[in-house]
Amino acid sequence: MSATSTTEENRAASSAATGRSVWADLFQRLIFALAIKPFMILFIGLRVSGRRHLPEKGPFILYANHSSHLDTVSLLSLFPTRRLRELRPVAAADYFERNRWVSMFSRTFFNTLPIARRDISQTNNPLKGMLSAIESGQALIIFPEGTRGSGESLGAFRSGLSHLVEQAPGIPVVPVALVNMGRSLPKGALIPVPFFCEIRVGEPRVPSGARSEIRRELEGALRNLLEGGR
Repeated sequence: MSATSTTEENRAASSAATGRSVWADLFQRLIFALAIKPFMILFIGLRVSGRRHLPEKGPFILYANHSSHLDTVSLLSLFPTRRLRELRPVAAADYFERNRWVSMFSRTFFNTLPIARRDISQTNNPLKGMLSAIESGQALIIFPEGTRGSGESLGAFRSGLSHLVEQAPGIPVVPVALVNMGRSLPKGALIPVPFFCEIRVGEPRVPSGARSEIRRELEGALRNLLEGGR
């Protein structure tokens, strides 16, 4: 079997795991390569430190503070386009699945993993979907505050991230601080303005212990990055 055919089979298998077509994967890669990555560098003035801490393969959990619709785009832009099919931004189903067009846009451009925030049952349990994605080799992008904030300060973490980490022992967890995204495209704004934004990637960690201990460790790591630590 040739290397080309093996690559194509891997692409098809990865697409099947996310419920996406190979064409959707290729379209997403094209948009990021030609539009989003240049936009983030040239218009937003994005600077990145700690890129070496990003895992090069395998499942992992990347978590960050949340103040702008630019957050997900900026985090996805950190990775080579060939890896976009592996990355699943966790998104609120009641917002990103509110109609057919929003659902199609978010799934095609961002490969979102929609989860329920309300009326949770055994069938739509968010933890079940996230664990399934990790088990299939995908990486998750999570905003543990649960919603966009209106400023640069870090809000309290909800319990979802620590619960997930507790149920997925051994999975690397990477803190990422997003700086000035909320100033470039604040909550309620539709058009971003040029503003020097920064991404600080912290060292991967593998937390253990009680859920409350995991939560404190992860929140402390992200807060330290936001304050200029490493």
